[in-house]
Amino acid sequence: MRPLRYSINVTLDGCCDHRAIPADDRLHRHAIENIAQADALLFGRVTYEMMEAAFRPAAQTVARPDWMEPFARTIHAAKKYVVSRTLDRVDWNAELVRGGAGLELAIRQLKSEQGNGLLTGGVKLPLALAELGLIDEYELVVHPRLAGHGPALFAGLSKYLDLELVSQVKAGPGAVAMRYVPRG
Repeated sequence: MRPLRYSINVTLDGCCDHRAIPADDRLHRHAIENIAQADALLFGRVTYEMMEAAFRPAAQTVARPDWMEPFARTIHAAKKYVVSRTLDRVDWNAELVRGGAGLELAIRQLKSEQGNGLLTGGVKLPLALAELGLIDEYELVVHPRLAGHGPALFAGLSKYLDLELVSQVKAGPGAVAMRYVPRG
């Protein structure tokens, strides 16, 4: 069975708006290492469209720093599953997974396959996955910044989810990646 891992960048005050997080080569290397541990990425529509706009070679409209290119190549090559109720089709090495009532069954099916794991990020899809008890590992990459705005992680979670810290590593200037697993 493949584990489902969640990873997100967050400020000290809990903001997970990607525009509030300072990107650098070390942070991108950490993300490459995470992707290398997974057989596929699992995105919601918003995250998929954001990543595609930023990292799909044909879609690139703004020059990127050289240190960002290894991450761009890695995410471009990765297998992707996109959970959506509104998209009719996806490409960019992706398959569409219907959200809604069949989400739990679809994700359990993906997890039941042999392999190294699935990696997800974003805000809305992980909330739904956490509610269903489908996330096996949580990684919060905490950055030394106060944003003063949202969105916030897991806003609206219906019950407490107790986690156990299993590791922590530096992931950039002052940033710490902390990995947790659900207790119990």
